[in-house]
Amino acid sequence: MSKTKTIVWPKLVLFGDSITQVSFQPNGWGSEMANKLARKCDVVNRGLSGYNSRWGKILLPRLFPNKPSENIVGVTVFFGANDCALEEMKAKQHVPLDEYSDNLKEIAQYLAAVGVSSDRVVFITPPPLHEATWEKECQLKGFPLNRHNAVAGRYAQACVEAAGQCGVRVLDLWTLMQKDGQDYTVYLSDGLHLSEKGNQFVSEHLWGLLEARLDSLPFILPYWGDVDTQDPESSLLSD
Repeated sequence: MSKTKTIVWPKLVLFGDSITQVSFQPNGWGSEMANKLARKCDVVNRGLSGYNSRWGKILLPRLFPNKPSENIVGVTVFFGANDCALEEMKAKQHVPLDEYSDNLKEIAQYLAAVGVSSDRVVFITPPPLHEATWEKECQLKGFPLNRHNAVAGRYAQACVEAAGQCGVRVLDLWTLMQKDGQDYTVYLSDGLHLSEKGNQFVSEHLWGLLEARLDSLPFILPYWGDVDTQDPESSLLSD
């Protein structure tokens, strides 16, 4: 067989904490992205449970090598739920608000430097926190409540402002999930992480930001009915 050219698949990279890591579960928002982009784009999960924006920023050169990344058609940056852990609780994951904002900006700047332009990046704010439910989870693990919804809101606002300064799009979950006084607890499984309905919410709103750019990507490799059965190589190995 003659030498053939390797197919370079476009990539959508999901970068964040546990809310991203578990997004490939059944009905998760990451798996929904993968389903929508099947045969068009690889959806790569780079969610890291428990991580914050400080650690994410440090990891960038290992996850996005310092070379042009034309095949990366999108990156979601979804940190904040751990950054906003209360400093007074001596939370290991806590990152001060100003540093969180700077980290997001530096992540966007690094991505731009390796060829991922700002129009391919989407920041996602932390979702709202339901304190009573999350407090029960904390107590089961032997420690007091370590997050407040109002604090999560300040980090969400910082994320929105950083996105504006970087020229990237933003999905403001904290605001949207509480819009018009709706019961946002339906979007949360334990007061912090997403329920099935919360995953659906993220999927629908994120796709609204990505669809215009990614839905038009062509199918990779020909439709089976278009394969030349007498000479399949001519269909499958041509550029």
